[in-house]
Amino acid sequence: MIIRSFEPTDLDDLIEMTIETFRPFFEDYVRPLYGDVLFEHQHPDWKQDYRDELPTLHDPAVGRHIAVAQVDDTVAGYVSWRTDHKPDHGEIYLLAIRPSARRQQVGRRLCLHAIGQMKISGVEVVAVHTGQDAFHNAARALYESLGFLKIPMAGYLSVI
Repeated sequence: MIIRSFEPTDLDDLIEMTIETFRPFFEDYVRPLYGDVLFEHQHPDWKQDYRDELPTLHDPAVGRHIAVAQVDDTVAGYVSWRTDHKPDHGEIYLLAIRPSARRQQVGRRLCLHAIGQMKISGVEVVAVHTGQDAFHNAARALYESLGFLKIPMAGYLSVI
């Protein structure tokens, strides 16, 4: 496996991987949890949201980066990170691993790569945000194994 910088030719593959990765979260967890009214208000077209957002995640001139894990000729996963919000702070923003590459240390290696790159650029504190649901169990375990401290938070929504 090699970890390399994002190339524009990766974009379509990364978008499709992201949609497939997060489909169970949105369709099997969020939609039933929120109900149709709230889901349609908050995430009416979550797939299009990823199609629109992914092209903006790699712009090194403004502190946004994507690194890709490649096994042979296949993209196994990617991580995006940013350092554009406040000085000395960074954020692992999005991590997606192809199902066939999970449980093979791809996510760990991508996160360590992102953290290393942020450290080189002067970042002292790295944040990562994830869900408290079962879908995100593996992500939480990964982040905690990398030394991230879990900060309890609460978020609320209401249809009025």
